[in-house]
Amino acid sequence: MNNPIRWGVLGASNFAREQMAPAIHAASGAKLVALATSSPEKAAPFQQFQPDLRVHASYDALLADPDIDAVYVPLPNHLHVEWTLKALEAGKHVLCEKPLAMQADQFDAVIAKRDATGLLAAEAYMIVHHPQWQMAKSLYASGAIGKLALVDSVFTYNNPDQSNIRNRPETGGGSLPDIGVYTFGSARFVTGEEPSAVQPHIRRENGVEVFAHITADFPSFRYSSVTSMRMFNRQYMAFHGDKGVMHLTCPFNANVFGAAELTLEKGGMVVETYRWPGENHYVNQVENFGHALRTGDAYPCPLEFSKGTQAMIDMVNAAE
Repeated sequence: MNNPIRWGVLGASNFAREQMAPAIHAASGAKLVALATSSPEKAAPFQQFQPDLRVHASYDALLADPDIDAVYVPLPNHLHVEWTLKALEAGKHVLCEKPLAMQADQFDAVIAKRDATGLLAAEAYMIVHHPQWQMAKSLYASGAIGKLALVDSVFTYNNPDQSNIRNRPETGGGSLPDIGVYTFGSARFVTGEEPSAVQPHIRRENGVEVFAHITADFPSFRYSSVTSMRMFNRQYMAFHGDKGVMHLTCPFNANVFGAAELTLEKGGMVVETYRWPGENHYVNQVENFGHALRTGDAYPCPLEFSKGTQAMIDMVNAAE
């Protein structure tokens, strides 16, 4: 494709190396141009699949690079707002890893800067770019499961490493900022509803929330989710109505945890199963970002949606 979106990555995180940088490299209409890291050792794995990668020794140097159109920000959570704003001020479009902010009102400065600059800024909430979630939303809207009564979700993994940023309060750790954005946000995405009340059961270690069982009232249904950083890997999501139920058995880490599959159970023992073994939601995300830049079409996950998910997390923190 002519004139690809030229991307830079702020920081050589493990996730950037394993998922997002390869996705940018693989995406149609995108080119991975630069990486900001002061460590040649950390840059080396990126250069293995992009040999002509330009390496900047600082984040500011990358933002000053005139050959970069957009930046991906995979920094620790507490740095997201700061560097998203700096990137927008430098004239770069921004895709920032989730959670973009640690409180809902912190989104306001980013939204204002986005609007003032006319640049695209978004949270890297990749699941809405996967066709399983587009189908779940469409099936729900069509009435395939009837009147929704319960949304049930689980997302857990075991990360006892106390040096990891997810286990440190000063870097915005906790299971809800890390993976609760998926269990909360996906329910909001499919139904279009917002919670009216939440009832949390939280367990903390060293000031960090490591287990959260959240129940909530939405206008038309009841919600339940479990997230944890101290349990064996599991993920699951179900939308249970009076005429059917949708199950998503790998809703959040497609092709990592397992294969993406949606099952729709209806009356008369009818079961419909849909699978997407070849879809990469990280690549889809990059391509959708580029499409929005080229055409002006609405991006599938605007900042206002991401702010709503953080508002639900804020409700949990306030109710604890």
